[in-house]
Amino acid sequence: MTAQTDTQGSVTTVYKVSGMSCGHCEGSVSGEISQLPGVTSVKAVASTGEVTVVSAGPLDDETVRAAVDEAGFELVGQA
Repeated sequence: MTAQTDTQGSVTTVYKVSGMSCGHCEGSVSGEISQLPGVTSVKAVASTGEVTVVSAGPLDDETVRAAVDEAGFELVGQA
């Protein structure tokens, strides 16, 4: 698992998402993931396919996958 816990107890996880190609894609993915309980920050980058998520604790991969699916993209896994 590539999640990292910082000194304040939050967890940063980087996911790979396929299919993002523009700012609108980034916004769709970020919007869905940001609604998950415990998520405090989401940054999606279409050019790399990476989505960095900061949360209060570890997130369930299937919950994140469902959010990415809802946005119309595919979660490949953790980067």
